[in-house]
Amino acid sequence: MESKVLDVLRDRVLELGPKPDAGGPYRNFKLTRDADGVAWVLFDRADASANTLSSDVMEEFDAILTALENQRPTGIVIRSAKTSGFIAGADVNEFRGATDAREVETRIGRAHAVIDRLEALKIPSVAVIHGFCLGGGLEVALACQMRIAIDDARFGFPEVMLGLHPGLGGTARFTELISPVQAMTLMLTGKTVDARRAKSLGLVDAVTQERHVRNAVRDAVSGRLKRARPGAMNSLLNFGPVRGFLGSRMRKEAEKAAPHEHYPAPYALIDLWETHGGDKAAMLTNEKRSFANLMVTPTAQNLIRVFFLREQMKKLAGGGNTVKHLHVIGAGAMGGDIAAWCAHQDIRVTLADMKPDAIAGAIKRAADLYGKIVRKRTEIRDTLDRLMPDLDGEGVRNADLIIEAVPEKLELKQKVYAGLEPNMKSGAILATNTSSIPLQDLRTTLAHPERLIGLHFFNPVSRLQLVEVVSHDAADPQILKQALAFVGAIDRLPLPVKSSPGFLVNRALTPYMLEAMVMLDEKIDKTVIDAAAEKFGMPMGPIELADQVGLDICLAVGDMLRSKFGDLLPPTPAWLRDKVTKGELGRKTGKGFYIWRDGKVDKGGPAPNPTQVTPEMIDRLVLPMSNVCVACLREGIVDNADVVDGAMIFGTGYAPFRGGPLNYARTRGPQNVADTLRALAQKFGDRFAPDAGWADFQ
Repeated sequence: MESKVLDVLRDRVLELGPKPDAGGPYRNFKLTRDADGVAWVLFDRADASANTLSSDVMEEFDAILTALENQRPTGIVIRSAKTSGFIAGADVNEFRGATDAREVETRIGRAHAVIDRLEALKIPSVAVIHGFCLGGGLEVALACQMRIAIDDARFGFPEVMLGLHPGLGGTARFTELISPVQAMTLMLTGKTVDARRAKSLGLVDAVTQERHVRNAVRDAVSGRLKRARPGAMNSLLNFGPVRGFLGSRMRKEAEKAAPHEHYPAPYALIDLWETHGGDKAAMLTNEKRSFANLMVTPTAQNLIRVFFLREQMKKLAGGGNTVKHLHVIGAGAMGGDIAAWCAHQDIRVTLADMKPDAIAGAIKRAADLYGKIVRKRTEIRDTLDRLMPDLDGEGVRNADLIIEAVPEKLELKQKVYAGLEPNMKSGAILATNTSSIPLQDLRTTLAHPERLIGLHFFNPVSRLQLVEVVSHDAADPQILKQALAFVGAIDRLPLPVKSSPGFLVNRALTPYMLEAMVMLDEKIDKTVIDAAAEKFGMPMGPIELADQVGLDICLAVGDMLRSKFGDLLPPTPAWLRDKVTKGELGRKTGKGFYIWRDGKVDKGGPAPNPTQVTPEMIDRLVLPMSNVCVACLREGIVDNADVVDGAMIFGTGYAPFRGGPLNYARTRGPQNVADTLRALAQKFGDRFAPDAGWADFQ
């Protein structure tokens, strides 16, 4: 929604009737009454671009409810004065560092009382919702008698992403209003639904356009609006024995994505509904206690930390993106997917490759991706129109940014640069997607090395949020600033790193995957190795990850890093070279360590016995990552430990509930980690030797 539309709406509302509270006692709200006697409560949190629910906001909202009860308007409308959306949820900053569940329960209880009071109003209450309506914002809307959605609205409960479940009455009201199976699915996955889907679920009573809001409100307040009502099936699904059966199925599904030992929130939510569903009062009471107990778990506190790490990294992008036309050279798995993602983010993209089939394959993958992530057919068409095949490479001449994504061979990349540099326009940026080659080596043949930087994306591009923005001592600071802004503009998280072999992420990840190869040489089954990593909390094991990345890429990066760091890395087995020579590269060829069918891994056979996984196996895999991260801090490759943790989570999927490899080391104890590495070095070799940086790490 354009800001002008909402500004006009807000001005119209404020112009109607008397304005007893305009500029009055409320800091975060504007309260007025229109010509129909309807009170409009416009939520406009001070000093913030989005509305969130904090303690002071809830206290002020409580005071407004008191005023409304005294004034007795004909109806109450609650909506946002922010163009960004309705309410983004609770202010999670207030719960950072929480350790006392009883204190959390008391605080959440005060907010509960305000929401309960809203629900109990005898005056018709309407939530008018545009943009996002998430978490606590959806709980405010659920407490209103009616909900009207603008057609751009989106609804969801993302609390599970923070190791929590809804805590302001949402568990009870949501499972009462719509099918509890649908409600539980949305709360357990954190997925959002659009306005039309919300209407079909019975979550909202009407979907309209901004210009029709006034009439929709009149219909709601006067009783003419046809309201969504819970169906008879809801009562059946909330029946005790049925809840028990469904709860058991939900636990099995949850275990596939979020193991109970690492992520307690889904199971706490299932327990809450299974035990108290259908009894609203009991569910509301027990929701507060369950929420408070979850809030003080290490999982929730680490996931809240991850939430703020994301916000911290977003700020690194700055603003003022100047890239309107991107030219990508290389239509392989990485180059093609980078081009597709950037076109999806409203960037005009030309995609070049020497092979027409490679470009055609990239366009097909892009169309498949857009079919999954773009809602409207017209938007898919427009996005594909921005992604232009460019077999002759003519896009170089007009591009603001050129990303080279050809294979990891120094001579090949330098040959590409020699052909394109004379054709680049003044001020254009040259970026490489190299995953390991230092920029000091790449720049040697360039006439203008100052405009070379690294933009290292991660596979799959559409899912992994991190982009390493790589500098070198001859790079133009203004170009680096523009590159950071570009990464932010395509909805990715930038990590500024200094050029060094493997940069941060691949340097930390390579020991993880190569140690798995050493374990294979020790005749440890590959599924057991992967199970060890997954037991720690990694989204996939190192063997499967190697297949996903590509064994040729793993080999090239491993060779590059071993040439620089020698015995600090595990040896590269000869049989890995043989697999690459035979074309068994992993997912992209259908066979690597595992068989891949339609992009899905087939591990075959029964799951490994958990007793085969030992703590030593886990330490061998994960502690070298922490060791490398400490080394990169000490060497100045990166300069912020928190951002290092964010990079490893958003670039590799490192177990989010552990808060990152440095946070894990801090939690376990730096001395304990260093001592364990020392013991592993004595048993397995110097590659485990603790870095000197542990002496100063806190």
